[in-house]
Amino acid sequence: MTTKGKRRMIWIAAIIVVLLLAAAAALQFAIGRNGPAVLDTVDRITAGDRGVELAEKVVLGSDPAQKVAVYRDFSQVAGEKPVLIFVHGGSWRSGNPDDYGFFARGLAPEGFVVVLAGYRLGDAGVFPGMVEDTARAVAWTKANISRHGGDPDAIFIAGHSAGAYNVAMVGLDRQWLGREGLEPGTIKGVIGLAGPYDFYPFDSDSTRAAFGDASDPEATQPINFVRGDAPPMLLLTGQDDTVVKPRNTVALTEALKGLNGQVETHFIDEMDHNLIIMATASPWRGSHSIIERMTGFMNRITAAEAAEMQAKGSTSVPVQAGAP
Repeated sequence: MTTKGKRRMIWIAAIIVVLLLAAAAALQFAIGRNGPAVLDTVDRITAGDRGVELAEKVVLGSDPAQKVAVYRDFSQVAGEKPVLIFVHGGSWRSGNPDDYGFFARGLAPEGFVVVLAGYRLGDAGVFPGMVEDTARAVAWTKANISRHGGDPDAIFIAGHSAGAYNVAMVGLDRQWLGREGLEPGTIKGVIGLAGPYDFYPFDSDSTRAAFGDASDPEATQPINFVRGDAPPMLLLTGQDDTVVKPRNTVALTEALKGLNGQVETHFIDEMDHNLIIMATASPWRGSHSIIERMTGFMNRITAAEAAEMQAKGSTSVPVQAGAP
């Protein structure tokens, strides 16, 4: 190659590097403004819809944030599927379930009907608003999910960050489902991704804004409602999480184990607060087996309940010989 040709190749390589750096910077900027929406776009581009479609979207209150969206894989065989309700994060002041289609596309093909649930934010959703709205989403799902192929008797709830707080409170403190006329057993399992469960006294702007006016601050903490008969819980957190520190997961795990509660916990190396939710979207889907851990947890519970039901159904009273 001539000297002129070598220089041209160097210039081309340099331009490619600059373009890649610019693209990376643009992606980082976009994620900073609305990370979930960016993830949703990237997921669609790199993996398509995976056969998952939006089946229904409903507003459940006067605030447009009080909504649910149902997703299912219409390519799967007929029959009732377990249901996973997912609640987004955002420090109780931002977030929109419409931006989390990637989560539904990650879980629905694994054999679940997925419900993305929103809740009031900011001043409109201070405690206990966000918990009330999550319980309302559970009640709507229980009453309506069968028409979308979901099993109303196999409902799981999951959340990331602030959403993990919401689902932990709904799963642990009986009053929230009770106010919706539901039994505690309505929830078959709770999944928390990088959740805050023990954060009083409030030491951040987001927690002071969402919980600072609560008449009883201790009553805002999931750890204070731990009980041995709580739904089984799967708690996942990254060892490198500096936003919601892993000590929250440690504290809740130890409290549940102290009362013989069912809890499965994973502290994941080289994972931070955002990567744990990114790992449910393409092209990161499958990283650190986040989806596999969630589906494994839910499948074990549904399989155990099915085996128990089958055993009860097969029990019969022996008939004595010669009896009429």
